[in-house]
Amino acid sequence: MQTELCRVKTSGDVFLDKPLHQLTGVGVFVAEIDERMLSCEIDLAVHSMKDLPTKRPEELNISAVLMRDSPYDILVSRSKIAALDDLRPGAVVGTSSMRRTAQLRRARPDLVVKSLRGNLQTRLRKLEQGDYEAIVLAEAGLQRMGLKRDFIRLDAEKFVPSANQGTIIVVARKGTPAEAYSQLLDDNPTRAETMIERRILETVGGGCIVPMAVHADVACGQARVLAEVLSLDGKRFVRLDEKISMQEDYLSLAEILGQRLMKMGGKELVEEAVKAVGAR
Repeated sequence: MQTELCRVKTSGDVFLDKPLHQLTGVGVFVAEIDERMLSCEIDLAVHSMKDLPTKRPEELNISAVLMRDSPYDILVSRSKIAALDDLRPGAVVGTSSMRRTAQLRRARPDLVVKSLRGNLQTRLRKLEQGDYEAIVLAEAGLQRMGLKRDFIRLDAEKFVPSANQGTIIVVARKGTPAEAYSQLLDDNPTRAETMIERRILETVGGGCIVPMAVHADVACGQARVLAEVLSLDGKRFVRLDEKISMQEDYLSLAEILGQRLMKMGGKELVEEAVKAVGAR
């Protein structure tokens, strides 16, 4: 089959002078691509699944979820350190994520966390030129780019990843030949994990301005689900660590977990974050 590659620059790629949560609109990395798909200019779109809003146009379908790369966060520093605790008090750490910011403040409230935008090479360059003493990245980014860097993988029990981190997806218009062809790339275990995460994310709500983490790990017929919602300063949080059966309606079970998280205090933390960030 003959194909043509179409590169689309989205709002999230263009406006790099602001933190992500300050960009207006839903799906700043996908909206322009969705428009081209809906107008039939393109047949397939490739996205980082983490960037995809939970509310989607009905005409579009996630036709393939590719096998997941590492879902974990890493710390890249300018100095040789063995752990996050080795950073000096008051060290400047860069990240564009509200979730990572809250988790960093919970683990090390003495650190100065500053916004960091740009592609992977830009972020690493800002580190090397001394803007930051360390930066937090997705390990999958280094994997895909084939970059050899010393890094520390952050403890996934304390730095629970964002929903769908490390996952690439293919989106197609429903009922098209392109959808049928791309479905051959689908990885069932990764689809199950990421759909559990998305259901919890959708149930809790709040979008990218809420410090929220959720990670599902499917093995031996069960999914271990770690999920948490944090305050912006990381001092308060609610957390679930549960196993759900993959032999049952696991998406309904995931929704129940999301509802439990809200009843435990997640609802108040979401409302607090939305109010605080929206007022900035």
